[in-house]
Amino acid sequence: MTKREAIRVAAAGDIHCSEENRASVAGAFAGIAGQVDAILIAGDLTTFGEPKQAEVLADACRDLGIPVVTVLGNHDWHANRADEIVDVLSAAGIVVLDRSWTVLDCGATKVGVVGTKGFVGGFPDSTLTDFGEPIMRAVYAETTDEVEALDRGLEAVADCPIRIVLLHYAPTSSTIEGEPPGIWAFLGSDRLGRPIANHLPDLVLHGHGHAGTYEGFVGAVPVYNVSLPVMGRDFAVFELGDGSIHDVSGQPTAGETQRRKEVH
Repeated sequence: MTKREAIRVAAAGDIHCSEENRASVAGAFAGIAGQVDAILIAGDLTTFGEPKQAEVLADACRDLGIPVVTVLGNHDWHANRADEIVDVLSAAGIVVLDRSWTVLDCGATKVGVVGTKGFVGGFPDSTLTDFGEPIMRAVYAETTDEVEALDRGLEAVADCPIRIVLLHYAPTSSTIEGEPPGIWAFLGSDRLGRPIANHLPDLVLHGHGHAGTYEGFVGAVPVYNVSLPVMGRDFAVFELGDGSIHDVSGQPTAGETQRRKEVH
């Protein structure tokens, strides 16, 4: 592996951009940009999946001067205009990962980010199986494609000194504890955790579960649910580089608390 120096990344999910929160989104991104080496967004970028809502995020990130990497979430697919959303974000320099990966140059350190939306399927005691009606088996197959993409991506960035997985759906039940058990199957799948357990990236980030738990694990790999309602602030900030992960996030400010109310 090449040189590994300490870097800082900011992370957030479920920001649900719209015209109504344009000013607060712009302020949040402008405020964090000078403090970190990259920003990672764990999906649900828009409120209802409209390209005009994606323009709010694009405008907030266009001139930040640092890499911004994201995946889409279920809200971003709602209007079936995901391709248009990707075009809007890409034109602003945002890297949108979909069953893919990118390598960021953060100073002397290369950071491999593997990203995809993830999908549903559940966790032990409530797991969808590859059996029954074709439509149910298609759901299982969709998650299979996501799992296989994670595995390929982690293999591709294996030589990067720092490796991060970026998802929307949860790969472990440890970060959705607090959600009603009846909806766990729709919040993610432990099948997404298998390539994580095999490749041991440094950090995993996801969103989606608004009432879940901030910190969890897949084996020894730290997993964070960076959904805004869970975090209680605009961004989590992580320092990586010395063989461990340091969560250097502070407490939410009054302004951040108000912005979360505007979003939700």
